[in-house]
Amino acid sequence: MTTHFITAEIDLTASPQDLPKQIEAELEKRGEPLRWAVTEVDETTGKAKVEAVVTQPTQA
Repeated sequence: MTTHFITAEIDLTASPQDLPKQIEAELEKRGEPLRWAVTEVDETTGKAKVEAVVTQPTQA
């Protein structure tokens, strides 16, 4: 298993209550999220920047 530091852009169109689920769903496309944080919000574009650490299976 390897760990990777990634960034992702998330649309802020969802309700604030659904935002964590939306972020985790996007991160799961890239691996198993260990931790994540919203590091930037651009109100003009309606996007948030998320930085995360994910794990991915080691390929044989």
